[in-house]
Amino acid sequence: MRVPTASTAESAASRALSVAFATRPVRATDLQQIVALDAQITGLGKADYWKQLIDNAGTLRQSAQFFLVAERTHDPSALLLGFIQGEIRAWEFGSAPCGWVYSLSVRPDARLGGLGQALLEALAAEFKRAGVTKMRTMVLRGNRLVMLFFRAAGMMAGPYIELEKELD
Repeated sequence: MRVPTASTAESAASRALSVAFATRPVRATDLQQIVALDAQITGLGKADYWKQLIDNAGTLRQSAQFFLVAERTHDPSALLLGFIQGEIRAWEFGSAPCGWVYSLSVRPDARLGGLGQALLEALAAEFKRAGVTKMRTMVLRGNRLVMLFFRAAGMMAGPYIELEKELD
C-alpha cells in the first residue's frame, strides 16, 4: 500500500465534533475498532474479512490499495472516528483504471459534520496521486442515506449496470 501522508482535516467535521481529526493509513492495531464500528453499523460481525483487508493493505498491489482511518488529532488513543477503504481497478469489461470505494463508515456520534466527506476526499486524493481520474462505488438501491451522501459528494450514475444471478 502506498503510504499517504497524514493530513489534519480542519473541516466542518472537526468543527462539528469540537475536535481536530487526522487521516492516516490503517494499522493492524485498528482491527478491533474497525470490526466493532462495522458491526455497529451493519449488524454483522466480519472480523476475518477486515483482518484480511488490513493484512493485505501493506502487501498486495502496493500502489493500488488504500485503507485510511480518521482519529482525533489530540487523542489518537481514543476510538477511531471512521474509516474508508478502496482500490484502483483496471480494465474489467473495458473500463479504464479508476478508483473504487469499497467501504466507508463513520461512528454515528461523529456524523453530520463532514467527516465522511473528508475521508472520501482523502481517498480521492490518493487515487489522483496514483494517476486515476475517476472514482466509483456501488450503493444498495434502497439505501437512501448512503445514496444521498455519495450524490452530495458529486457522484452520479455511471455507464455500467450491475447484473447478478442467484446461484442455487
